[in-house]
Amino acid sequence: MIGYFGALTRAQRNAFLASLGGWALDAFDFFIFVFCLRAISADFHTDVHAVSQGIFLTLAFRPLGALVFGWLAERYGRRPVLMMNVVAYSAVEFSCAFAQDLSTLLALRALFGFAMGGEWGVGAALALETLPAKGRGFFSGLLQEGYAIGYLLASVVFGYLFVHVGWRGMFMIGAAPALLVLYIRGAVDESPAWLAGATPQHASAAAVWQAVRAYFPTLAFLVALMACFNAFSHGTQDLYPTFLQAQRGFPAKTTGNISIVMNLGALLGGMSFGALSERIGRRRAIVLAALLALPVIPLWAYAQTAVMLAIGGFLMQFMVQGAWGIVPAHLNELSPPAVRAILPGFAYQLGNLAMSKMGPLQAGFAEAHAGDYATVLSWTVAVVVIALVLLTAFGPEARSVGLTVGSPPR
Repeated sequence: MIGYFGALTRAQRNAFLASLGGWALDAFDFFIFVFCLRAISADFHTDVHAVSQGIFLTLAFRPLGALVFGWLAERYGRRPVLMMNVVAYSAVEFSCAFAQDLSTLLALRALFGFAMGGEWGVGAALALETLPAKGRGFFSGLLQEGYAIGYLLASVVFGYLFVHVGWRGMFMIGAAPALLVLYIRGAVDESPAWLAGATPQHASAAAVWQAVRAYFPTLAFLVALMACFNAFSHGTQDLYPTFLQAQRGFPAKTTGNISIVMNLGALLGGMSFGALSERIGRRRAIVLAALLALPVIPLWAYAQTAVMLAIGGFLMQFMVQGAWGIVPAHLNELSPPAVRAILPGFAYQLGNLAMSKMGPLQAGFAEAHAGDYATVLSWTVAVVVIALVLLTAFGPEARSVGLTVGSPPR
């Protein structure tokens, strides 16, 4: 890890850290809501299924955000739009603390999804266009695990502060990511690849639409792939804290501690499989990580003690985020330079949209079967792994392709 970072220039390092921070803090704000589902449902005198519609709305509005912010990033640059994204999702998160009813909160979660939708594509483009091709798999893995870092931060805050500040205080803390803008403004340069190819014609809506149409088969494949990936992650993460509280009866601190262990596994898995993909290829590394999740299911879903569930959670997220760690590099390598801030992020978020009902469906099934979250979580993993493995194995790959204008995907 030190060797990879040691080879970077200061500008490359700053761009990567800004993109990592933006994604981590974005995920931090998303998972604050996930951890507070039961508390919000109790406060608004409803059930978890009704509140979990907020997860659906967040995921459903992310493609629109990816399209709008991605187009802005193609036209005006990655750096200013990334700052806009961070301010937007932080402001909406803070506003959630003052929602007086569930309808208002759900509307705000939709707005949060719009703001959140732009961050991944813009941040990944800024980072991967700035970094050298060598070590891209490792940096892809670490960048994607900004998601796990955000989940980890939310776990710590929930485990140790929730009992003192409640769910509204949690959302107030969620405004802190806005401070990242100061770092981006003062230390981060614009993407050299964008500077090399940025012209009004290059970034016009007509030119972007023409490029998307030309690569529509690639877009369709990436959307299907990301639907599987999002089912893999959201299907194992979003209701897991609720499972720990509702089915296993753990208090907030124990739930938070198990989630901390899970996300340490996610962070290590993303870096490990990301680096491994440099040696064995993107597709093989994804398939390997996904298949290794299957034997972990019994320990992850059916263990009874906190220690065993923590071990199961560590191993499951090591594999889930191990596969996910390859995604930023894989999607950016398969996307043409003309639409790199739009196509990967838009495909990512359309995949999110396809699976946006995952949380409510899982919650509805569990509540209809005496709170049996373990069964629905287990079947989710089994079905999704098979679909992900088949789609990945028969899909394309463009490992280590150049990411500048004039370097099309292989």
